[in-house]
Amino acid sequence: MKTRQGRGLLAVGILVASLGLTGAAGAQELRLITWGGYAPDEVVAQFEEETGIDVKITLSNNEDMISKLRATGGAGFDLAQPSQDRIVGVQRQFNIYKPIDFSRVNTDQLLPSMVKATQDSTELDGDYYGVPSVWGTSGLIVHDSVADVVTDYTDLCDPAVAGEVSYRLKRPTLIGFAFAMGMDPFAAYDEREEYESIMAKVQEKLIDCKSNVKTYWTGGDQLLALLRTGEVTAAMAWDAGGWKLNAENPDIRFVAPESGALGWIDTFAIPRRSENEEAAYKWINFVMQPEIAARITNTSGNFTASKGADEFVRADLRDAYRVSFDEAALNNIKWYPPVPPGLETMEGQVLDRVQAAN
Repeated sequence: MKTRQGRGLLAVGILVASLGLTGAAGAQELRLITWGGYAPDEVVAQFEEETGIDVKITLSNNEDMISKLRATGGAGFDLAQPSQDRIVGVQRQFNIYKPIDFSRVNTDQLLPSMVKATQDSTELDGDYYGVPSVWGTSGLIVHDSVADVVTDYTDLCDPAVAGEVSYRLKRPTLIGFAFAMGMDPFAAYDEREEYESIMAKVQEKLIDCKSNVKTYWTGGDQLLALLRTGEVTAAMAWDAGGWKLNAENPDIRFVAPESGALGWIDTFAIPRRSENEEAAYKWINFVMQPEIAARITNTSGNFTASKGADEFVRADLRDAYRVSFDEAALNNIKWYPPVPPGLETMEGQVLDRVQAAN
């Protein structure tokens, strides 16, 4: 009798295991690789309570996401959050993502312009590989005393702010200066000679501008300190930093440049060997609800693609955002397209020459 019961229990155990019903986390766990601030503890706790799905968070950045998913052929995570310009090239080369099934995404709660920008940036062979999540821009942080002088990137070279300027020696500075000089670097991405010509002109401008620069900032905290003390009155930097400073000192604010702020979108992307797509889509639709998305903004300082979420964002951040971005400024954002191979190497050489110039 005992032997027969044992065999019966063994058979049931084998059947349960074969059906994936062992109670292991696999079917009820979401493995999310994301950026800091994008999955606040209170949001995770509410999602887990409402869905019964445990969320396992891995904090990362673009390079690390690509490295991890490339090493596993798209396994190890159910949902990732790469930037929109870091998907197509990677997908074409390493095949680590799968197309988004937009029938499973509640696009009614997303800003149509963000959906379009993301689809445009992540389309490959007729499929889309990203859903918009969190977005932000690079632009200008200025003190009111120089706000009339510095309205575009190249105004950082104006003699009126000599010695009071800071920006990074990174590719956004090259791109921003190019737009402010009346060129369109994004349109030249696939024309190497034209792009080299644009970069040569920007290089010359940045070398001429060196005497205006107090220091080239390398970290956000460093820049904020320079602006707080008044050592720097105008800088090229991220909107979230400007809004943070504005909350401390209303005389400092983020300004969308006349030639357009440079926009990035961090997306939701499904790794090719995701083991819980259902949980991934549930998370996307959950966190893009306006009131939930507002919590992400309050934590990260960046706004989301959730329609109407700014109504629920804390008042100081919401008001600073609305001052920086009226409808015209939003429509003038220059969204980063996918970067073709070889461009970043070329840009690095330009930046090295600017750094080395006397």
